[in-house]
Amino acid sequence: MKMKKSEFGIIGLGVMGGNLALNVLDSDISLSVYNRSAGSEADVVSDFLEENSKYSHLKGFTNLETFVESLKAPRKILIMIKAGAAIDSVIDQLKPFLESEDILIDGGNSYYLDTERRIAYLQESNIYFIGCGISGGAEGARRGPSMMPGGPKIAYDKLGHILERISAKDAAGNPCCTYIGPGGAGHYVKMIHNGIEYAEMQLLAEIYSILRLTLPYEAIQTIFESWNSSNLKSFLLEISTAILGAKENDSFVLDQILDKSGNKGTGFWSVRSGLELGLPTTMMSSALYARFLSAFKEDRVAYSKKLAKPYKNYTKRNIDDVKSSYEFARIINHHQGFEILREASEIHNWNLDLGEIARIWTNGCIIRSSLMEKLSDIFKTGNSILTEESFIQTLKTSEEKISNFIKLSMADRIPVDCFWSAYNYWVSITTENLPANLIQAQRDFFGGHTYQRIDRPSEEFFHFNWTD
Repeated sequence: MKMKKSEFGIIGLGVMGGNLALNVLDSDISLSVYNRSAGSEADVVSDFLEENSKYSHLKGFTNLETFVESLKAPRKILIMIKAGAAIDSVIDQLKPFLESEDILIDGGNSYYLDTERRIAYLQESNIYFIGCGISGGAEGARRGPSMMPGGPKIAYDKLGHILERISAKDAAGNPCCTYIGPGGAGHYVKMIHNGIEYAEMQLLAEIYSILRLTLPYEAIQTIFESWNSSNLKSFLLEISTAILGAKENDSFVLDQILDKSGNKGTGFWSVRSGLELGLPTTMMSSALYARFLSAFKEDRVAYSKKLAKPYKNYTKRNIDDVKSSYEFARIINHHQGFEILREASEIHNWNLDLGEIARIWTNGCIIRSSLMEKLSDIFKTGNSILTEESFIQTLKTSEEKISNFIKLSMADRIPVDCFWSAYNYWVSITTENLPANLIQAQRDFFGGHTYQRIDRPSEEFFHFNWTD
């Protein structure tokens, strides 16, 4: 009797892969899973099958060839392993067993140019490759993540119904999954998602660093809870509230955590892409550098001992002003993130739909928020956050508050670089005349780089003999 073949396959049963597998099974999609069986992973597949024996439509394998044979053609295989060279290795191991029009999906945080290289490589064998950004963490993978697939549209047309079934659903019940665009568009959009996420996390960390000096954790938790019942509602604010209340043996867990934050590359790639596009990604840059600085714990301890530490009465903040500053900075952060997407779309001819991207980020993903829901509507008719009058009014009325917020932080010697980056961007982007004319004059003086004149057409360039 022939074995009934599975509709979908997953390679890698780590935290994300395992939870996505359960999501697929709960969506009544027949599934084959594969995990290598070397060393400490010897029992991964057998343990997964034993723990989930209630699913009659689940099969497990430790042999790639039999795993591939267990799938219906065209095969649809989601690879959930660490990004980098391991993806190329798995592709090369799989390739001899694949057939024309089979589809491989990379669900990790791969660099978008690596994805484009893999698309071209597999295209030579008429095998499709999809780069699919997945956001939501372990819980999102289990209950429904936000999914950002990009690559050949013909492949998505054959695959999309499965991804859409396992994704989160927006307020209208539509899947938080959409075809993003060709090439590496899916992984690029996920990369920028993570860049926005870096800054959103850093803003909350900077608020925490201020409020903890004058308020107990319980009071900060109450403040965050009230914000999360307002237009500032977000997943990151929700989990930060929970973190502030978590205890272990009557001590706050937060106080036991070393102040060194890690990063896995997507923040760096986002900042680098902004630089390559000539865009001021100041907030995600500040957030990334804050993580880099945190890594120098030993240096920070040593240098701090060189400073006198007199008793200081820290400034007790006006919470409404802190809230307004936070709202201000979040608008700027999202503006910068979507500006990168807009520019990258034009450069790469991806035709990104910013409204659809915002919509699939309204649920399932780490940066889901009330603000994102508003953006999904705004981008239906516009392509820039700063063309929305309501945001302009919010920024105008909050400018003085964030300015005072930064001044007080400086007086208390508390680093708030992400808030400063938001404020500085706003002031600069709304200043008619910046001092860049002096910089261009300097460049022309020492390097003959020329300059444009305010009284001549912009396509004309001039050089002045500064030494005569």
